[in-house]
Amino acid sequence: MIHITEIRLPIEHAPEALEAAIIERLNIEPEDLLGYEVFKRSYDARKNSALSFIYTVDASVSHPAAILEKFKNDVHIKPTPDTSYHFVAQASQATTTASALRPVVIGFGPCGIFAALILAQMGFKPLVLERGRAVRERTQDTWGLWRKNVLNPESNVQFGEGGAGTFSDGKLYSQIKDPRFYGRKVIREFIKAGAPAEISYVAKPHIGTFRLVGVVEKMREEIIALGGEIRFSQKVTGFDIEHEQVRGVRLESGETIAADHVVLALGHSARDTFEALHAAGVYMEAKPFSVGFRIEHPQSLIDRARLGPHAGNPLIGAADYKLVHHAKNGRAVYSFCMCPGGTVVAAASEPNRVVTNGMSQYSRNERNANAGIVVGITPEDFPGGPLAGIEFQRAIESKAYELGGSTYEAPGQLVGDFLMGRPSTQLGSVTPSYKPGVHLTDLASSLPAYAIEAIREAIPAFEKQIKGFSMHDAILTGVETRTSSPLRIKRGEDFQSVNIKGIYPAGEGAGYAGGILSAGVDGIRVAEAVALSCLHTAA
Repeated sequence: MIHITEIRLPIEHAPEALEAAIIERLNIEPEDLLGYEVFKRSYDARKNSALSFIYTVDASVSHPAAILEKFKNDVHIKPTPDTSYHFVAQASQATTTASALRPVVIGFGPCGIFAALILAQMGFKPLVLERGRAVRERTQDTWGLWRKNVLNPESNVQFGEGGAGTFSDGKLYSQIKDPRFYGRKVIREFIKAGAPAEISYVAKPHIGTFRLVGVVEKMREEIIALGGEIRFSQKVTGFDIEHEQVRGVRLESGETIAADHVVLALGHSARDTFEALHAAGVYMEAKPFSVGFRIEHPQSLIDRARLGPHAGNPLIGAADYKLVHHAKNGRAVYSFCMCPGGTVVAAASEPNRVVTNGMSQYSRNERNANAGIVVGITPEDFPGGPLAGIEFQRAIESKAYELGGSTYEAPGQLVGDFLMGRPSTQLGSVTPSYKPGVHLTDLASSLPAYAIEAIREAIPAFEKQIKGFSMHDAILTGVETRTSSPLRIKRGEDFQSVNIKGIYPAGEGAGYAGGILSAGVDGIRVAEAVALSCLHTAA
């Protein structure tokens, strides 16, 4: 097949226009185009340009070698890359008999799901231990906090089937280097499990929370059908390690499961498991992360600022943004996890603490746009060892709980009042979406002074890029602390812990991913390493 980039068409083009454009671009007869697939579709919506789609396609043609030779100097016409997934190993009956211990995957978020799925597809029958509940029961528990101010510490936005990504925008794009196209494997598995086919080609694909629920369930069913086992409400509390080799994991129930291959797909909020790993001697180190607030504007304001006369076009959908500002005090302030047409959600996982996150449904048709506005911090800001970042987060989250009235309501402040350094007393035109509710106050004491200073400088700077960003009535809701893991569980080139064999740190919690797609990709890479090690052990 032939890979063609930069085919531009008016956004409201007829269905047959793309085929005609391919024929014209390759200068071939209609009968020589045997078929095509859209590899990617983005759009050009610059305010002063005609609204257009930009396509990358893979075309099947007669005499492809001759066409490639004809266009050998054209950077937009090349052979189609092989994006299919190739398994690195396959377990045989002899392999599974010789290696009686099944690989154990701790955590069933995006990383754990793909680690377990790939292991199951290769015949290794993994055992998954998830501290939270199955996704539908977990959804009910999550609504318990949002609607009734009741937190379940083991089943919430952070813990349970699907991981934190289930209650997010379901974004499926990443900036990771992916020369083996593992990201395409992730996307194809999502589509096979019921995600919309368009996620394979739109520029910024997303699924949305409600659709993710069904997708996650289908993937669980496949893992089980292939011989895997998934146990919910199974909290890991300890690790048995002998001679720098893992021998088993201990559960809160008192059960010990023998294991010599353990994938740590923990997510960034499994603080007690991090503590158990540290106590067991697994090497880890503190790493940078970010803290800040959620900001909400009318989605219509963002659409007008970003799309100009094209705002509201249903073929484009709700506009997003990505912003960065380098403050005078040396801090970087940036937008994080921007959710067009979404809501701010309660994401606490520990009692008497408040954490926010953003979420969108597939339709992205809620009234407000929201994003994290966060400040980068480093281990120098929280000295004290690999677990110090956890305590730093906890202190901020506890303060937010107090400022919110100690009811799981979140502290909030109008942007105009925040910039002027005065507490807010009443809402303006923007109604905050956070449930259980927002308690208006002064956010200045909720974060370190350097973070407040940097955000106060950044918001007017962002106004220069998005007109209306610093509008007085926009609302800030605190606090955003779970942007990424506060530590990294170091691994070597074999994907195992640098000092404990059989431990495979993976995904966002271990410090090797950020978001659904990159976590899924890391799960695949770790699963391959586990499979090859299992074959070597059985040999």
